[in-house]
Amino acid sequence: MTDRRRRSETPSAAALPASEVRDAQRRLLDHLKHDIGKDAGDATPHDWYMVTARTVRDLLVETWIDSLRQADHSDAKRIYYLSLEFLIGRSLKANMLSTGVLDVTRAALAVLGQDLDAVCEQEPEAALGNGGLGRLAACFIDSMATVGIPGMGYGIHYHHGMFGQVIENGEQREVPENWLARGNPWEFARPEVAYPIRFGGHTVEYRDQEGHPRRHWEGGEEVIATAYDLPIPGFGAWTVNNIRLWDAKASHGFDLARFNRGDYIEAVREESASETISQVLYPDDSTSQGKELRFKQEYFFAAASLRDILRRFRKRHGDLARLPEKVAVQLNDTHPSIAVPELMRLLMDEHHLPWHEAWEICVGTFAYTNHTLLPEALETWPVALFERLLPRHLEIIYEINARFLDDVRHRFPGEHDLARRVSLIAEEPEKRVRMAHLAFVGSHKVNGVARLHTDLMRAGIFSDLHRLFPDRIVNRTNGITPRRWLNQANPGLSGLISARIGDAWKTDLERLRELMPLAEDEGFRAAVMAEKREAKERLSAWLSHRLAGPLDPASLFDVQVKRIHEYKRQLLNVLHVIHRYNRLRAGDDIAPRTVLIAGKAAPGYAMAKVIIRLINDVADVINRDPATRDALKLVFVPDYNVSVAERIMPAADLSQQISTAGTEASGTGNMKLALNGALTIGTRDGANIEIAEEVGEENLFFFGLSAGDVERMTREGYDPKVFIASNPALARVLDMISDGYFSPADPSRHRPIVESLTSGDRYMLCADFAAYLEAQEKAERLFVDDPDDWTRRSILTIARMGKFSADGVVMDYAREIWGVQPTHPAGALHVA
Repeated sequence: MTDRRRRSETPSAAALPASEVRDAQRRLLDHLKHDIGKDAGDATPHDWYMVTARTVRDLLVETWIDSLRQADHSDAKRIYYLSLEFLIGRSLKANMLSTGVLDVTRAALAVLGQDLDAVCEQEPEAALGNGGLGRLAACFIDSMATVGIPGMGYGIHYHHGMFGQVIENGEQREVPENWLARGNPWEFARPEVAYPIRFGGHTVEYRDQEGHPRRHWEGGEEVIATAYDLPIPGFGAWTVNNIRLWDAKASHGFDLARFNRGDYIEAVREESASETISQVLYPDDSTSQGKELRFKQEYFFAAASLRDILRRFRKRHGDLARLPEKVAVQLNDTHPSIAVPELMRLLMDEHHLPWHEAWEICVGTFAYTNHTLLPEALETWPVALFERLLPRHLEIIYEINARFLDDVRHRFPGEHDLARRVSLIAEEPEKRVRMAHLAFVGSHKVNGVARLHTDLMRAGIFSDLHRLFPDRIVNRTNGITPRRWLNQANPGLSGLISARIGDAWKTDLERLRELMPLAEDEGFRAAVMAEKREAKERLSAWLSHRLAGPLDPASLFDVQVKRIHEYKRQLLNVLHVIHRYNRLRAGDDIAPRTVLIAGKAAPGYAMAKVIIRLINDVADVINRDPATRDALKLVFVPDYNVSVAERIMPAADLSQQISTAGTEASGTGNMKLALNGALTIGTRDGANIEIAEEVGEENLFFFGLSAGDVERMTREGYDPKVFIASNPALARVLDMISDGYFSPADPSRHRPIVESLTSGDRYMLCADFAAYLEAQEKAERLFVDDPDDWTRRSILTIARMGKFSADGVVMDYAREIWGVQPTHPAGALHVA
């Protein structure tokens, strides 16, 4: 193994050998000459990004090939992670940190007159995901490589990724996220890896040579799935895995004959229609065309991935019965659930296995991660859509369901309603396939992503299926990679930690517990406070250019960053901000506060967009009011993505995790903010509970209803008007919104929000408002009256976050779900 791969931490720039700097400089200039065709005097900033990326990529390729060779030689079990999202973010700095060449590259670029940070800013965001689900997938691929698990992620090569969010007149407008416009230096095109993916057509019954009845799917249209690989190194570059992304190409392409006849539009129609599949992440599904495209995307990537997995398996193994022994496929949420009948189709129709053998292989191969407790978020697809686009799969789903329900009726005779509830087919109001049920029945393990979430799965959305399969549901609380979310995002704090306890924590996060005695060290507390102040100043400087106004770094930075959704309750946050505004206008002495909110609303989610408009309208009034603008700022940060998160997380003092109890599956933003020293204000929901168990409840600010309280109040009949009538402060805030105080040009603009709260308030904001205000007051008193104690609690929070490393979570998956043994445990990078 080379010195580069052994090195777990780069030396300071001053200690770098001149020969290493010269070698790095030579590599950069070689790529500039041979890849870009320019010399240094003509190179643009983007050119320098491309050559730096390719220089770093060179370091990954050797280890990548070694990793593949080692996995083949050892005949190791492979893990395949199927996810419609991979929220990768930028790769350049992450890959330099993983390979240990950050400082030498910085020094080499400096000799050439370039600033590394400016070069990194040239990289477009690989926005191949939306939120926590996609970021979890990216963290897991990183962690699998870090702990030495051979595996691969599978997704779609979206040309535009998640939409870019522009705020115009306070409203969200979606624009294309054209991240591939100037090429992607990290990816490798694999045109030789291509699979025809069928839609439509019909099934034909025939008998094989032995007289056995068989089914065959034919006709319809075909789209070609072609592969692109993104190498993902583990920290220290011991192992490099990859994400394989599928791009859609027309099976016939350009019709020259039509073109020559002058029919130019028809000449490219098939090509355009086929390639639409990989154009955009999450097309607006408020239309029938959008729904159909989403459905096609899910089958397209699942089918191509399974074809690829079986091809790789059959290169070494002839007996398909060994597939569960050598392959584990993790379904990341319901999006890839169609993989269950697709694998059955491949095993039965193309490899001619009998049903019972194919089903045993299928269940032994798949595992399913559920990410939601909201019944409406559990995907279902109309049977009519299956009949038209995937007729063979519908036949298989019906057969799975018939055999499954027959077993249910034999085990529980007379319980007819049980069979209706667990059926893979919902009969009313229209016939639909329940994709979560399909994934559950077709997998050997189903995991929740936080202990509360898993308990509620067993007692709620999957209670009947849990009764039928009592050992199938397990818990695996989510995790995050400390390399991205502390080492890379917060280098000042990361360096401070490593200076005191070494850098072993980067691959063994439990080592952060060595910081606990330092929470009582006055000098260390002062240093942590100084790093937090610097992070706030950096964020303020960055935002001032975008939002036309400085922020006060001495104020409490109160942060809520996540997808905009009613259950996540950004609206509760805004109600509190308006209440603070009223107190300031009344002359109350209130400590300065900066409230930062960021997140995107789904294109078809009207109420989420109205909430964004309210946030911006409230900010416009408060931030301009001379009576309040020095003591209260409300900022909506547009176009939230991984890179923006890396700027915000280190600067946060207070982390808002305020979803209605029992609605948030886990959350990973709560973990990222806590790892950067923010104290949490939140409900007893998702992973908040487990964070509190680790860091100590005294170091969080819990408030509000429990999941049990929410269930009880819903059952007994919740009336928000009771809470509004008993709370004059809340009533005044709602009146201001309803009367157009924050939208004088259009007084009725935000009345739908008030109507939703007064008529039903599904997520119980009114019930939690008073307790939320009390928790906010408690947090503020601590921040203002005893900043030293605040910092002590912040250090203890950081020190106790080891449980939430994605490395450890992946190790748990490996042992208890996938049945694999990592080639080297976390922390091996630091063994001499």
